[in-house]
Amino acid sequence: MDRALQLLSLAQRAGKVQSGEFKTEESVKTGQARLVIIASDASDNTKKRFSNMCDFYNVPIIVYSNKDEIGHFIGREFRASVAVTDEGLANKILTLSEMSNQ
Repeated sequence: MDRALQLLSLAQRAGKVQSGEFKTEESVKTGQARLVIIASDASDNTKKRFSNMCDFYNVPIIVYSNKDEIGHFIGREFRASVAVTDEGLANKILTLSEMSNQ
């Protein structure tokens, strides 16, 4: 079982996740996002747009998992982008995702 996605699920239940492109973008621009996760099967345009936005607003971003799995773990259909708004959960997810990518 993917621990990073389990933590994402926990963050969702705690109300610390914004999902979908509009909500993710809004949370980055308002300074609430602590981590942005983009699905690996999101469009190149989506990846580039969020990458540029996160660089500008100094928000960590990772490309991780896929739309179906991300959606499943947050109780939605599929999601190409999510923002985690809790600092501690964001840091832990970032650490776990880096470990699984090695």
